[in-house]
Amino acid sequence: MSVSIPRGASWLYESAPAESVFTPEQMTDEHRLIRQTSDEFVANDVMPAIEQLDRKDWAFVRELVRKCAELGLIGTDAPEEYGGLGLDKVSSLIVSESVGRLASWAVTFGGQTGLSITPLLCFGTEEQKRRYLPRLVSGEMIGAYALSETGSGSDALGARCRATRQPDGSFLLTGEKMWITNGGFADFFTVFAKVQGGPSDAGPAPPKPSAEGGQFTAFLVERAFAGVTTGKEEHKMGLHGSSTVPLILQEAPVPAANVLGDVGKGHKVAFNVLNYGRFKLGAMCSGGARFVIGEAAKYASERRQFGRALAGFGAIRYKLAEMTVRQFAVESMLFRMAGLLDAYEGDALAALEEYAVEASIIKVAGSEMLDYVVDENVQIHGGNGFVRDYPAERHYRDARVNRIFEGTNEINRMLIPGMIVKRGLLPTPSADAPLKQAAHLVLGTAGRKFGSALGEQQEVLMFTADILIDAFAADCVWLRARASGDALHRAVATIYTNDAISRAEAAARNALAAMGEAGAAQLPALRRLMDVPPVNTIPLRHQVTDALLARKKYPFA
Repeated sequence: MSVSIPRGASWLYESAPAESVFTPEQMTDEHRLIRQTSDEFVANDVMPAIEQLDRKDWAFVRELVRKCAELGLIGTDAPEEYGGLGLDKVSSLIVSESVGRLASWAVTFGGQTGLSITPLLCFGTEEQKRRYLPRLVSGEMIGAYALSETGSGSDALGARCRATRQPDGSFLLTGEKMWITNGGFADFFTVFAKVQGGPSDAGPAPPKPSAEGGQFTAFLVERAFAGVTTGKEEHKMGLHGSSTVPLILQEAPVPAANVLGDVGKGHKVAFNVLNYGRFKLGAMCSGGARFVIGEAAKYASERRQFGRALAGFGAIRYKLAEMTVRQFAVESMLFRMAGLLDAYEGDALAALEEYAVEASIIKVAGSEMLDYVVDENVQIHGGNGFVRDYPAERHYRDARVNRIFEGTNEINRMLIPGMIVKRGLLPTPSADAPLKQAAHLVLGTAGRKFGSALGEQQEVLMFTADILIDAFAADCVWLRARASGDALHRAVATIYTNDAISRAEAAARNALAAMGEAGAAQLPALRRLMDVPPVNTIPLRHQVTDALLARKKYPFA
């Protein structure tokens, strides 16, 4: 790997030059054309069909997928030899943002691209890629991803679905998978099961079964295989226009050639696909937030109370500014990670492993940012936001599941500091970065206090993760602001950092308090780190709100 390309999480202890970080302002003409194409498709073909999607007209959804594929939007990540466009990750990010305008369509799209195409790209054999990728990329075949079970949601490796090896090397899959997006009309499933059984005629004996009852393995399963059925649609809080069903496998025969990756290495498939899924989910949340912020700005400009527009009241202006600031931070992290993935000198799988910390941060920050945006959008709409006559109600319901998708936010919060400790990435950060220093102080103290038992201190890890999330976001917004040289960018960066320091100090105090005397000894150092003069952010927020209201949409990029 070239020394010029930052390692994953290196932002924690290195200062990157602003020109080295990719930002939305650096999008090329091709990127902007892709955004225009994808935005127009969603606006003209998807948004007018909300009622048809909610009626679960899956034949129509299949046609929508095909139309999306004809524009090249399904195959951005797939090489041309398999029918794709082979575009960069910035392009994939841009498309994912566009589809985020309507969450039901976004999860259908994500099930087809990130969860069906990506596993094949990273782990498929040449024969598997040629057999399935062109049909997935064209929309002829609809894909789905079957990992979760009723008893193993976050604990994916605790799956009970079994794959019994047959004498000829094939497998019989038996079990039930839950919450399968696209499952009601999918033709193709990536299924995870525990391999059981002895040696076959096709090769050597499998690895010795683990205590959990088998080798966790990924399989490519077609609906046409015997013993493959799906259950009834789930009645969900939101995402009414997407399909979510159980997948039922009753001794379904799967050829040996349909093992994805290696037997016993299904965790490699699952976790690395989740890394990309977390990045893509963050992108969809970003696109959804951009759209909702525009709706909120228009409503606040038009709705009048006490003789003037809502947008003239300070309390509403604060909300509009805060929605914009939080979206700006997530967007900045997303484009920085996309630039890192594109610059990485290695295959896609290695890049996803390298930037797993950033992917988890983006997933948590993006989903919680969108939750804030849709909640405040309901508040700005008042009573109108609580009824289905306005889209604010749908946005609110649809957003909630993002904190559960792709690994819950609690799981990801524990992964973020855990991966950093595992990689040994804790040299002292620069003195002008109080958020990074606070993260180093807390995580270093926790490591000394708890040692190998740190993984059991979930509350401490979650407090630490919050500091790390704010540290990465603040780093990204300031690098973007410096690169742009624009006063509005600088205003947003100042607001975000001012508030992040307060959040980080509170999180650090809570974490250190849990460490007894060892933590108490670090409180004076924490006070010195956080001794930063507060900023009057009110005029800066007015600056942001004015820019938003002038454009009636998210004012950046």
